[in-house]
Parts: sequence; C-alpha cells; structure tokens
Amino acid sequence: METFIRVTEIWIPTRDRTRLELGAGLYGPLEEFEALSRTMQFGYDEGLPGKAWAAGHPVILKGFEGSYFQRTEAAQLAGLTCGIAVPVFAGDFLLAVMVLFCGDDEAHVGAIEVWHNDPAVSHDMSLLDGYYGTAELFEWTSRRVSFRPGTGLPGMVWESGMPVALDDLGDGNRFLREDCAVKVGINRGLGIPVSRNDDQHYVLTFLSALGTPIAHRFEIWTPATDGTALLFDSGHCEASPELAEFYAEAHIGLGEGVLGKAWLSGLPGLSHDLPADPSIAARAALSAGLTEVVALPVIRNGQLKAIVAWYF
Repeated sequence: METFIRVTEIWIPTRDRTRLELGAGLYGPLEEFEALSRTMQFGYDEGLPGKAWAAGHPVILKGFEGSYFQRTEAAQLAGLTCGIAVPVFAGDFLLAVMVLFCGDDEAHVGAIEVWHNDPAVSHDMSLLDGYYGTAELFEWTSRRVSFRPGTGLPGMVWESGMPVALDDLGDGNRFLREDCAVKVGINRGLGIPVSRNDDQHYVLTFLSALGTPIAHRFEIWTPATDGTALLFDSGHCEASPELAEFYAEAHIGLGEGVLGKAWLSGLPGLSHDLPADPSIAARAALSAGLTEVVALPVIRNGQLKAIVAWYF
C-alpha cells in the first residue's frame, strides 16, 4: 500500500545560519532525486525550504513548473507533484524546515492542509492552502468552510494548542466535513499546531484515505508531568489498531531513539533504520512491518508540548 507522502526532508541552518542544508531525508527508491538534493543549499526566501523560512509558517507548492522550485526536472522524473514545507521555530529562532513531497495519480485520495487565523481580522480559522490529490469535491468544500476554536479538527487543535488525532472521521460530529469526507473515502485525521506565536495561528492537518494513507502509523507522545519521559497520548496504526492498550505502561527516555532525540533537541528527526532504534515505539513499529519514522516536535512559547511521529 503506497502512502500519500513519498519523500521527507529535514533542512537545517548552516553553521553561519545564512543558508539551509540537507540534514536528513527519506527518499525510498528515488536515488537520483536524493543525490541532487544532497548537493543543494537554500538561502532565506529561496526555494521551497527558504520560502517557508521567510514566511514563518507552512507553505504548500502544488505545482513545480514555472515556480520558484529549484528541482523541478528531478521532481517530475521522480513522479513528485507537490511539496509542503513546515518551518520549526523556537520563538524567532529557526531550528529546521521539514519538507514533504507527495505524488499524484488517479488512486490517491487524501489531503494535507494549512489552516490560518489572524486574530486582528477574524474570529475564524480558514484554509490558507491545501493539497488534495484527486479529492476535488472535498477540496471545494474545504475552501468554503471556516472554524471557531474547538469546532472541527482545525478548531480542536487551535483551542487546545496540542496535536489531535481523529481515528474515524465518520463517527460522531467532531469532524464538520464528515459527509464529504466519507464520500471521497477520507477516514482519519491528524492536526498539528505549527504557530510561532500568539499573533498568528496555524494548524497543519493530515487527512488519510483507507487505500492511500498519509502514513501507515501516527503517534502522539507528550512529556510526563515530572519531565522524566515521553508517554503515549494517542494514535492509529493500520496494522495494529490497539495502540493505547499496547503502550499503556510505555515510556521513552530523553534522547532515546528518534522520538527521544527530537524531545532532547527540539529538532525534527527521521530514520530509515528502525532496527537500530532502542525505543519501545521503534520495536512496536517493526512488529507491524514498518521500517521508517519521522518525528516532529510541537513547541509552544519555547516549551516542547508533544512529539508527533509517523511511520512508513
């Protein structure tokens, strides 16, 4: 089963902090695209990573041809059609930019969205941009809906300031686009707060279809109240649905595995070698047949609030 996300990159500032260089990436079989990417750097407002750095919020680029994107030919040869860049800040200090690439074909249904609220302009959160694959009806609906704090997936994330995972978008009234989502096959959702400060509010949402999930497994881990470990909060796995029961007594130490290192450093992390990861999360993913992980820290007012992980 092929996932909606095909490539993940982490770009980090160079030592003089004037440019971004590739820190790590998951490319699967796309070796030529990987080789080109490893030769490149991006300045402020340059290329997709640099645009997200300058904007200070996630940026979605739905077409490469004729744009500021600098790897167009290689991306087209690799079958990539869309890029999403997510900057990670601690206050005004850029830590990294995570870039996700998706591929488009007739079988792909799902969405990656960026929702935005400017308190000086509106009380609502509306769609800044989104990538929907072939889900045209769902995109049409999404561009015409807005959310108040606590309503819908974007509003729930906005109100709580925490990532939120919805296991079944067709069950109950928490997902306000339920009818349209069911019609196009979208059944799971994950929302992540990605705001730098309280002046502007941004939420990143991943919406998965059963046949083409964004990733095979999502997990949300939060620090224990005494700050000694990460504890499992929520998540979903296509192969092992009883995550909460399995992780009931689980914990991840500071610096332990990819998730623990993301907690320690505040930097996003990834690995294509889960057998080398000592954490219980890695062992559980391996038992479900997964070998790669991406970890994104959620930082608010200089404090790490959660680690969101997804697996391939």
